[in-house]
Amino acid sequence: QVHLVESGGGLVQPGGSLRLSCAASGFTFRTYAIDWYRRAPGREREQVGFITASGRRTKYADFVKGRFTISRDNTKSTVYLEMTDLQPEDSATYYCMVEMGEDEYWGQGTQVTVSS
Repeated sequence: QVHLVESGGGLVQPGGSLRLSCAASGFTFRTYAIDWYRRAPGREREQVGFITASGRRTKYADFVKGRFTISRDNTKSTVYLEMTDLQPEDSATYYCMVEMGEDEYWGQGTQVTVSS
């Protein structure tokens, strides 16, 4: 059974940093790319970025502007989203997702609030 669990969210001041984690189980983690998404209240869900199965390649949404870094540790079946210079507009629930063929599996999300 595929299972994704995000953690690491919280309240941070503008300009601050957070590292989110996505712990995976129930599948051969090292063979799948993992995506990060976010959804803010009243807004559409948007992709933050993704990392390939090997971890050699990442891609980010334009709004990241070099502030976020996705990495993974295949020995721990965990993907990370390191976020720096956070701004109020980054406040959202952040989700990780794995796509397997036509199926998508999502975690429950972790809330990030950027506020002074």
